Amino acid sequence: MKNEFDGSEWLRLIETMKILRSPGGCEWDIEQTHQSLKPYLIEEAYEVLDAIDGGDDKELAEELGDVLLQVVFHAQIAMERKAFTITDVLKVLTDKLIRRHPHVFSDSEGYSYRQWEEIKAKEKAKDSGKSSSIGEINKALPALSLARRVQENASVVGFDWGEIEGPREKLNEEIEELDSAIVEKDKKKIEEEVGDVLFTVTNLSRFLDVDPEAALRKSTEKFLNRFHEMESHIEKHGLDINNMTIDELNHLWEIAKEGTN
Repeated sequence: MKNEFDGSEWLRLIETMKILRSPGGCEWDIEQTHQSLKPYLIEEAYEVLDAIDGGDDKELAEELGDVLLQVVFHAQIAMERKAFTITDVLKVLTDKLIRRHPHVFSDSEGYSYRQWEEIKAKEKAKDSGKSSSIGEINKALPALSLARRVQENASVVGFDWGEIEGPREKLNEEIEELDSAIVEKDKKKIEEEVGDVLFTVTNLSRFLDVDPEAALRKSTEKFLNRFHEMESHIEKHGLDINNMTIDELNHLWEIAKEGTN
């Protein structure tokens, strides 16, 4: 594997995408728009996460390529609209990296996450005409990631619990409020309190230096593995899961837990 960047492959990718979108190219590629490609960008990003968790470098390289394809695809569509080019994308990105790392590219000394967020917030405020000390938040993020980002940014300006006991006690408080809403059978209140519980769990995970999105993903994967193991036991004994009692299923679930992590 080459250690240095080969610019010829980058140019070949750009040219390939141009051909695919040209008359006589691929009909599906030609039909795509920024809007129609949105689901694919999200899907490919999550496949990168799976590749990282799987620890397979070959798969990771492939999935990163799929994400890069989405970038090139959108840039090609934008170029056809005479909006911007892939060169513009690269220039904006490089300029931003240099601008947000003054300790590396200028005479400034020291660096912190807070400094990055302050520079980012000033840039966003200049573009939008609005400013907030909590910074610019991408509300399109997955809910747990959005909550964590909001909490991180609030912490940067000093609005945070001093110790981990704060979010731990807050979690107990929110669970009690959820219990009360359940007793009252107030659907709207239940939804609100479930949200508060999740927000507080996310905050607690931040204090524990745990990514809530990754933690929930791993727990879900663990459940799926155990469920598939349980299905294997059911199939092995010639049973039908739809005709089994909950006690029978729970018994096989415990067996499945012993055979999986």
